[in-house]
Amino acid sequence: MLKAALCAGIALATLGSGVASAEILVGVAGPRTGAYANFGEQVFQGADQAVKDINAKGGVLGQKLKLEVGDDACDPKQAVAVANQFANRGVVFVAGHFCSGSSIPASAVYQDEGIVMMSFSSTNPKMTEQGFANVYRVCGRDDQQGPLAAKLIADKFKGKKVAILHDKTGYGKGLADSTKKTLNDMGIQETMYEAYTAGEKDYSALVTKMKQAGIDVIYLGGYHAEGGLIMRQAQEQGLAARMVSGDSLATSEFGQIAGKAADGTLFTFTPDPRKDPANKMVVENFRASGYEPEGYTLNSYATIQIFAQAAEKAKSTKAADLNKVLHADTFSTVLGKVAFDKLGDPKDPGYVFYEWKNGAFDYAK
Repeated sequence: MLKAALCAGIALATLGSGVASAEILVGVAGPRTGAYANFGEQVFQGADQAVKDINAKGGVLGQKLKLEVGDDACDPKQAVAVANQFANRGVVFVAGHFCSGSSIPASAVYQDEGIVMMSFSSTNPKMTEQGFANVYRVCGRDDQQGPLAAKLIADKFKGKKVAILHDKTGYGKGLADSTKKTLNDMGIQETMYEAYTAGEKDYSALVTKMKQAGIDVIYLGGYHAEGGLIMRQAQEQGLAARMVSGDSLATSEFGQIAGKAADGTLFTFTPDPRKDPANKMVVENFRASGYEPEGYTLNSYATIQIFAQAAEKAKSTKAADLNKVLHADTFSTVLGKVAFDKLGDPKDPGYVFYEWKNGAFDYAK
């Protein structure tokens, strides 16, 4: 988790052209600055395109949507500040936040202010287990990704020495601990369980320790930047370990950082919505504008779709009215059909494995 100091002026902007006679304010929040800004770009692109597409079809309840953009830099204090500014501006729905460590504190503000929040990426179970009626996510959870990764490690790397690493964040440690628990429950004991500090450039001491321990498999609970550096530095030291990780590796930047050392890396993520023929036009629109909708772009797009459908069904943008529909209905989105359980989690996130090869990732064979 980034520890950037809270700036006096939190970046909060409005996207959208023209001034409508009546507008519904929706927000999107994530890291526009900092180490994870590439993910922020994905979610802002997704939300912006969804608003444009919905407005082109008449908007919601006869009104145009107007997008407010908040930069939390994946910092919890900054996320709370963004949440409060959204509330002050009259935002009725928030797509966000990105990092679990930002989403969890921000969710308390949205609950208090009567604003529905729907994350496209935060996987820590705590986010939806706080008992907040207004909190949802369209992605899965750490305790769904972790067991899947553990079973793959047990089957594919039977008898191999495993290191479990985490970056001390709510996301990274949550993934690592979930994977560790499932491995241990299956009678498999990891050789190493280590924390590292995000944002550093030199992980050679950690790599040396893994090399001395004879590690064959690295499970990474953390983000792509550090994962890429660890793999590149492992290759430089002659450590030929395979990496297994979670959904944060679904970005081209991992391959750019790791280089050839990325090859063979496996990670969990939901099925790629770009490959769904039903999304052909949406994907082509992104590409025509020069943007490839990878990673969480279409997750973000889906949150705005769900809000629009729920508001039309409820004939309201009030949280209490939206919640009744969100918990009862199934929504048609670029992610397919989405329905929520009583906690606000999607009923079927459907995680699969991807593999990095030659600078790109695709479904693992």
